[in-house]
Amino acid sequence: MIDKYKITQDFMDIQDHICSELELGDGKGKFREDKWQRPEGGGGRTRILQHGNVIEKGGVAFSAVEGPTPEKILNKLQLEQADFYATGVSIVLHPESPMVPIIHMNIRYFEMSNGVKWFGGGIDLTPHYIDLEDAKYFHQQVKETCDHFDKGYYPKFKKWADDYFFIKHRQETRGIGGIFFDRLSSNDSSEMTNIFEFVKSVGYLFPKIYRHFMAKNSTLAFGEIEKKWQALRRGRYVEFNLVWDAGTKFGLDTNGRTESILMSMPPMANWEYMHQPEKGSKEEMTLNYLKKDIDWLSL
Repeated sequence: MIDKYKITQDFMDIQDHICSELELGDGKGKFREDKWQRPEGGGGRTRILQHGNVIEKGGVAFSAVEGPTPEKILNKLQLEQADFYATGVSIVLHPESPMVPIIHMNIRYFEMSNGVKWFGGGIDLTPHYIDLEDAKYFHQQVKETCDHFDKGYYPKFKKWADDYFFIKHRQETRGIGGIFFDRLSSNDSSEMTNIFEFVKSVGYLFPKIYRHFMAKNSTLAFGEIEKKWQALRRGRYVEFNLVWDAGTKFGLDTNGRTESILMSMPPMANWEYMHQPEKGSKEEMTLNYLKKDIDWLSL
């Protein structure tokens, strides 16, 4: 039988595991922990790694917050008035090298005092430069994790990610997608436990995937052109997170901790008016693949 206390502890354990693995993969950087309390109830521990060998800025945040559900959240989610409890782990890593991808992962649990409860989360990859073999590896790892629990998860959640991580005002995806899911729930306790195990498996998959890219791509050569492109792609990341991301909005609407909510922002980003990549360049190739519904496993 699972409850919010076990879920909370397991999420804290996942945060510990991920931070340990990332420090090993980076070889230099160490996470600095910042514990905080939310005046309305609950709190969290935000861990930040900066200026590592591979990770320029990365955050691994855990939170468990509770209290009266804000009216804005009730209206948006079409919920009846009740107190809420929400806990989760959220991660964004911005690498030093433009050859290493940006990555995001989030797992979360939400319940209300009236019995409403569900899990959500996802993992997605945002390469500065799309490499088709890297994309295939990432999606294969995610698919295998999904298939272990339900073979219908990957196609359903991949489509959800393609639609969710879409920068509408640019008409391009944020990266190569991954999976996204929300409101996974069941009245059957054994099925709810199975959903929880799936959610945890996504959390434990994260460091395996990213350490692969840290080791494989961090030694690839790059120069000024690649760094300039990286700054532009980081700009797109900022646009999505501040304009479209529901997690950012939820955190701010529930009076969450601003520093922790905005830890996803890159250390440096850039915008260039009417920028167009050169014809036939690897930058243009990347833009051509920032589309929904690509079958990365068959490329």
